[in-house]
Amino acid sequence: MNEELKYAGFWKRFLAHIIDQILLGIAGLVLFLPVLLFTGIFILSDTESSEYRFSALSVPGEITEIFTESNVIAIIFVSLILGFLSLLISWLYYALFESSSRQATPGKMILNLKVADFNGDKVPFGKATGRYFGKIISGLIFNIGYIMVAFTEKKQALHDMIAGCIVLEENYFVNDKTSQREDYET
Repeated sequence: MNEELKYAGFWKRFLAHIIDQILLGIAGLVLFLPVLLFTGIFILSDTESSEYRFSALSVPGEITEIFTESNVIAIIFVSLILGFLSLLISWLYYALFESSSRQATPGKMILNLKVADFNGDKVPFGKATGRYFGKIISGLIFNIGYIMVAFTEKKQALHDMIAGCIVLEENYFVNDKTSQREDYET
């Protein structure tokens, strides 16, 4: 049987990434907005005079009274915690979805894409984790790691190469008789 893998192209993958980022952004807004509001109320209520609570941001000379040392420490602490939680949620989102039986995040599902090993099979959680953290390297080098998809034979980004993965169209096996893998559902 002469089978070829049907690799996903750059623009489809890019659009799937945008969809996933929108979904993660909405989740982050729902989860983190109450914490940010509480932190803001805490900082504004900690000022010496209550008359500055709602006017301080419009009067530059009085801003220094809001940003006391303890308030700055609180802002840094909350920012670090939210940054860590954001990274944790993003990692679990990508790694759990891509190592699941669906082999795809919601963005990839919408566009009928799958993350797979070189045989087209499901990747384990560890490999999906490596792929996720490899995206940091892909982005750090001016996104060249992502752009590589447009120029590599298997349409792999740098993080795909690092993790030993490929991204495929849902009908990912192409041969003379059928365009879908027969044992896909197993």
